Amino acid sequence: MAHHHAVAGRRDLLRAGAAIAGFGIAGYSTSAGPATQRASAATANPYLVGRGIADATGEVAEVGMMGYGRMDQQAEGLHMRLWSRAFVIADRASTERVLLVVVDAPMIFESVHREVLRRIGERHGDLYTERNVLITATHTHAGPGGHAHHLLYNMTTKGFHRATFEAVTAGIVESIERAHADLTPTELTLTHGELHNTSVNRSRAAFDRNPADITEHFPEAIDPQSSVLRIERDGHLVGAINWFATHGTSMSGDNRLISSDNKGYAAYRWEREAGHADRSAESGPGFVAAFAQTNAGDMSPNLDLTPSTTPEDFAHTRTIGHRQYEAAARQLDQRGHRLTGGVDSRLVYIDLSEVTVRPEFTGDGREHTTCTPAIGAAMAAGSTEDGPAFPTFSEGENPLWDAVSHSVLYTASPRLRDCQAPKGIFVPIGEMNRVHPWVQEQVPVQLVRIGRLYLIGIPGEVTIAAGLRLRRTVADIVGADHDDVLVAGYANSYFHYVTTPEEYDAQHYEGGSTLFGRWQLPALQQTAARLATAMRDGRQLPLGPVAPDLSGEQLSLQPPVVLDTPPPSREFGDVLAEPRSFHRSGERVVTEFAGAHPGNDLHRGDTYLEVQRRVGTAWRTVADDGDWSTKFRWARQGVSASRVTITWDIPPGTVPGSYRIRYHGDARTPPGHIRPFTGTTRTFTVSG
Repeated sequence: MAHHHAVAGRRDLLRAGAAIAGFGIAGYSTSAGPATQRASAATANPYLVGRGIADATGEVAEVGMMGYGRMDQQAEGLHMRLWSRAFVIADRASTERVLLVVVDAPMIFESVHREVLRRIGERHGDLYTERNVLITATHTHAGPGGHAHHLLYNMTTKGFHRATFEAVTAGIVESIERAHADLTPTELTLTHGELHNTSVNRSRAAFDRNPADITEHFPEAIDPQSSVLRIERDGHLVGAINWFATHGTSMSGDNRLISSDNKGYAAYRWEREAGHADRSAESGPGFVAAFAQTNAGDMSPNLDLTPSTTPEDFAHTRTIGHRQYEAAARQLDQRGHRLTGGVDSRLVYIDLSEVTVRPEFTGDGREHTTCTPAIGAAMAAGSTEDGPAFPTFSEGENPLWDAVSHSVLYTASPRLRDCQAPKGIFVPIGEMNRVHPWVQEQVPVQLVRIGRLYLIGIPGEVTIAAGLRLRRTVADIVGADHDDVLVAGYANSYFHYVTTPEEYDAQHYEGGSTLFGRWQLPALQQTAARLATAMRDGRQLPLGPVAPDLSGEQLSLQPPVVLDTPPPSREFGDVLAEPRSFHRSGERVVTEFAGAHPGNDLHRGDTYLEVQRRVGTAWRTVADDGDWSTKFRWARQGVSASRVTITWDIPPGTVPGSYRIRYHGDARTPPGHIRPFTGTTRTFTVSG
């Protein structure tokens, strides 16, 4: 079967969720019988947990891809669909609940965070708010961009893309609705393991500047901890969340296919192994596995410290993803810690451009302040281990740019010079914010508790050393084991990197990308301490300076699709190149169609393609565009014609028989109508 249920099942899943939407906290307690029975049940399963998954794939053609910052990286098709996985966890002994969402996306921008909260607020009032909703990204560098409200992130996408913004937002909201509808008495178990061959420190010289209490804690200069939250009902595993630190850069900057990268493959593999592919409307959401990020700022999956040399390094992506899956699945054999205790959350916004940091957090016994954001020359250079950016810039010292900035910028902004030192400033982007919002300055910092597990929600890319300091800060206040406190990076918004002051001084890529200066991490530690103290003492906190709503200030320069036409003497959906009549397992099937622009309909919750096997007189779908084995490529021919190439790598163990491939497209025809069509190949045979 396809990784996610068959197409009809996809369309029916939300209706199935609505049918059981009443089975929440109130619904369960009403039908549970006498109070003594309810108390006994709550002791056995102290939480209600709901799981949900939904398609969050945006545009797959003629949209700039997000992550490498390359103008030339425009999407040309789809490798694997992007998914939002949501988990509602409610404490049966109180009214508290938290909502964790893990999205196959490059980042979670404030634009999406705000709109998701607005939409679920319309449905559920104040049940889900900024305080108890934690939305994180897997940080794939093969996702579409254009869904931010800050200009810096839309520079490679020709501005704001409403279609992608809507797809990401709607997918997250749908996954939340399905998780809310799935609330059921559940047992949670936390386990920790180690994974040593899936990440490498791409800034070892910067890491080595840290004091011994950090370097000795991470002797390999990586964070090997792989943590799993098991979700079980009546002794059966129904879901899991894994946290492990490695970048989503297995697919190179030369890749042109939308993909969920290594963490997406890990989730795909575990859900497929658990039978997730066979779920239906009647069976509910099946097994849901999320592979979330932690402090992955300096953790690269490119173990030889060299970016992928092929445009789409599928083998490397699969290897790194498979290792994360194996590490998580191995932890099923561990007894672990069965979670009990409360569920709680706190969130505040801080203006990171002007935080006064107290001496107990600065490390030098003196008070310091953060500064308005600035991009360093080392950030312009890019991470050479994962994908360089602008030429003439390098990590570390940049003498030419330093001379220019000292003679021009520094003379004009001595305060910025002093505050950002020793950064060689490439762009004083905080000053540019005064004219138009380029980057976010009012940022959310969050703390979530689920029993003994604590998650620190940071809207950026935290190095392992910076993450350790944050984890120790919180653990020492709440009295938790340090292993049970995790940084949830890429959470709720985005403000680039977080390094220790020692790493900042090296001005590698991560330091150059730490926008608010040398004291940014201490400012975040101070805020995390405030959250932890309030949580420990049972106090609520004011929300703080919430980021402004920028939804009315968006620019879009991407030309719309005006017209689709088939090639001369052809119709939409015609097969231009048929597959061979006979294939063996392990071979690649290739076919081409007269197509149309994929942006006419994103097919969210559906598919652009189906691989079907004949079963009796019917055709059964065995793979679609959410599967690892398929690839959907689009190319423009001339002015308005499109050529679509579909490939299927026949997996080992495929059932022998008769197969065909179907393509589902949508053509924009005069006077602007969109007409769906389908093309189908001839039948071909697959042998074992």
